[in-house]
Amino acid sequence: MSVNTQSEEVVGELSGTRQRPANQSTTSETHSDSRILALDGASKHYGHEAAVDELSLSVQDGEFVTLLGPSGCGKSTTLRLIAGLERPDTGRVRIEGETVAAADDGTFVRPEHRDVGVVFQDFALFPHMTAAENVAFGIDDLPDAEREARVDELLELVGLSTHCECRPEELSGGQQQRVALARALAPEPEILLLDEPFSNLDVDLRVEMREEVRRIVKETGVTAVSVTHDQEEALSISDRVAVMHDGKIEQVGPPEEVFQRPTSRFVATFLGHASFLPGYVQGDEIETSVDTLPREQVHGLQSQYDHTELDVLVRPDDVLASCNCDGDADGEITYRRYLGPTVLYRVELDSGETLQCMHNHSEKLELGMRVDVSLVADHELVWFPIEDDSGS
Repeated sequence: MSVNTQSEEVVGELSGTRQRPANQSTTSETHSDSRILALDGASKHYGHEAAVDELSLSVQDGEFVTLLGPSGCGKSTTLRLIAGLERPDTGRVRIEGETVAAADDGTFVRPEHRDVGVVFQDFALFPHMTAAENVAFGIDDLPDAEREARVDELLELVGLSTHCECRPEELSGGQQQRVALARALAPEPEILLLDEPFSNLDVDLRVEMREEVRRIVKETGVTAVSVTHDQEEALSISDRVAVMHDGKIEQVGPPEEVFQRPTSRFVATFLGHASFLPGYVQGDEIETSVDTLPREQVHGLQSQYDHTELDVLVRPDDVLASCNCDGDADGEITYRRYLGPTVLYRVELDSGETLQCMHNHSEKLELGMRVDVSLVADHELVWFPIEDDSGS
């Protein structure tokens, strides 16, 4: 679910100032660390369904954190809880040490007083305003000269100084996104929330804009929380990635760690292609139907796992298939997907397992071809307990 509104009232709330009304109650806590945002056991239900289920997450000052997961996993609802567009049913939300929402005592700070800025999925620009007027919308409490200087500064930051008098319909999708970003940054929020900000852009522009947005976010020093279902986007722009599933965070960490050392099968399969190769721990080796792996190459195999069956996670670039039409091959090519620079193959092994491998586009393997398969990984691998037929 995504925030989707063109309402000046809602955008105005989320572009609000830092001042709190005198009658607005908040609870303050002091922290010795640099946490800007903390969700503690936050839940949100719609009917009997838990969109967010006792979720806890901390974001440090200046971090770029991305909530990543499939549609319906609760990531946009989490963003709405942070923004103040939803109230938590359990738990609490803290910004800069202040409780802005708490289910137990009813504390709730309205969106315009949370010191957050939001870039909406559809940008939510006002069509009757110019780029400069859109950026100035949330800072109308500033003196004229100061407001004009702030707008000029932000339009220059996002590379739109020469487009200040253009209305949204006169701007490209990427330019509209820059205006939306500048408007969200105008009140100098402590936290910037980005709700699927690149989903409406074409592929080439999406790559360009996510790099540009990260540059701008880092240049301004604002703490950012983004939402996406695009794995490449999350891995390429984030300081940390929080992978969500069924309203919970499955794993959170730096992109390299989450991808290379997933802690669940869901994370492993959601972040790229994954195959699970059964193996048996025997002394210093792990015996598989394809190759024998040195035990030291598989992470976390202590002595108590001797004589244990397990599954080794292998990515397509860890597997090599080669034609063997005459000899005793390991299996058969059953699937081929051309991706331009590379080709993804699926191999059904004679032993019953299925592996995926990725080859250069010039190395052509045909469907139905008999192939030898070998493991070519030169890095540490991850293992998982064997699953039974029920998936347990």
